Amino acid sequence: MSIPNEALQKLLQEIETRALASQQQIGITKAQMTARQRDIRMLQLTSKELSELPSETPVYEGVGKMFVNVPIDSVNKRLTRESSEASTEITNLEKKLEYHETTHRTSRDNLEQILKSGGKA
Repeated sequence: MSIPNEALQKLLQEIETRALASQQQIGITKAQMTARQRDIRMLQLTSKELSELPSETPVYEGVGKMFVNVPIDSVNKRLTRESSEASTEITNLEKKLEYHETTHRTSRDNLEQILKSGGKA
């Protein structure tokens, strides 16, 4: 039994649309992961530079258009917290990437299977 041409064409178009959407999401997710990894690296470098300073060194953080004197310990705590949050985000993005890669691969496999069968069900 074969599938009518209109139904087959609609099915192929839906699968192709799903594959393209997944491919776009893969690119977006990879870019987000790269940005988060860059943020972590910058936080680590900042933390390393702060650890090399004497504990009595005045440290300032930007607040709007001004700078406020802050203890080094609180800056280190903030850097550690932001780094762990970024790591958690990367973990979530990895899961999202895996989902989109699986969706893309499945869509492509379905598309190939339909084309190989010649539209027969």
